[in-house]
Amino acid sequence: MVRRMTTSILAPGVASGPEFDHVRAMFSNDPATETLGATITHIAVGECDGHFTVQPEQCNGHGTVQGGILFTFADSLFAGACNAAGQTAVAVHNSIHYIAPAFQGQRIDGVARTVQSWGRNGFVDVSLTCDGKPIAEFRGTFRVLPGKPEQR
Repeated sequence: MVRRMTTSILAPGVASGPEFDHVRAMFSNDPATETLGATITHIAVGECDGHFTVQPEQCNGHGTVQGGILFTFADSLFAGACNAAGQTAVAVHNSIHYIAPAFQGQRIDGVARTVQSWGRNGFVDVSLTCDGKPIAEFRGTFRVLPGKPEQR
């Protein structure tokens, strides 16, 4: 069952052209990104920017945003960047380096850029910042598929 979202992850006017139908459809059915409370503020081919504000339930026992939350946000931006060209792209391998903590109520900004692509493959780097300071660096490898993944 495909769940149609009731709220928009995309900020008004973002990815509004017909060339972005594919990425708009992807984000319109993305409960993981919606659950974060993330907003996508920019999409262009190979690019995706956004932000979210850390909620209490996103923090760990140290009182900092849980690493999996940052990974999920970075992965969402990665997906926006590698799918913006209009083809279905999926992650092959992702990794993240945590640099500094962020806390409840702080806004996390993210910038994703495709840095290299060849054939059906590519790399996307995602930088996460809080108050202009780096908190995490993520690198994802993607592969373009011939069609949308099917549930088995």
